[in-house]
Amino acid sequence: MTDGYSAVDVVAEPDSMLVIFRWRRDPNTYAIKVEFPTAPKSPWTGLPVTSADEWAADVAARLDEELQTGLVRRSRRMIRDGYVLLDTRDAPDVCPAGFFISSVPLDDVVLSLSLSQRDDRERAYGSPSASVSTLASEAGCWLAKAGMDVTIPRQLIVEAKLACWLQARVDNARGRPFVGHTAASWEDKQRTTARLDLVHIQPDVPSEVRDALVRLTVCQVAEAGALRVVTAIDDPELHGLGFRPANGGGLTLHTSSAEPLSDPTAGA
Repeated sequence: MTDGYSAVDVVAEPDSMLVIFRWRRDPNTYAIKVEFPTAPKSPWTGLPVTSADEWAADVAARLDEELQTGLVRRSRRMIRDGYVLLDTRDAPDVCPAGFFISSVPLDDVVLSLSLSQRDDRERAYGSPSASVSTLASEAGCWLAKAGMDVTIPRQLIVEAKLACWLQARVDNARGRPFVGHTAASWEDKQRTTARLDLVHIQPDVPSEVRDALVRLTVCQVAEAGALRVVTAIDDPELHGLGFRPANGGGLTLHTSSAEPLSDPTAGA
């Protein structure tokens, strides 16, 4: 249906079917319930649906749109028979009211140079090139102007370890001010473990913004293949998001369906 979607199975139930699938490189297997039709029209568009093929095409179009607009990230979750059942009904927005969260835009040249430099270091253990360092020094400059420390994510770019860098801002026509950011890095060459390196929100910003930043960071690295997320950040709030004490210190969170990212709406 869309890039990142990989079909696993379709299971018929008495009045509906379960569409079971994998999403990107996320270790979880997901499912969404689709009600069987009760009238010859689309429940989503209201247009006539006069055959099973038209109904299937209508379902595929709906799921395509849902997946492209964040179905996996925004849905309520419930573990069922080894997969994660997604429910979009009355699901809260992934961004807290009045705020917007997005990836920090990075110049493609920064990423390509970083990857090239990483390969060079693996072969010759050389130091990062001046061009990479120069480009990285400009990344997230608007966050720095807002008074936030961007040293860690810039260094991760130079080291070609950056897995995710998210920013939060007030949701208004100006797109300002920026009020927080998070950054995560890759711990291993296989990219199965990510490290939450940075979590920051500005003073007087609701804690829900920090929680949403962390939750979306975990979602993003999971979609890139991370099986677990570790951190040395000592913040009691992380326990409420599913992080647990790790052997040897710090906290860890497993991204598999057996231990999903905690969400106050999960299972509702």
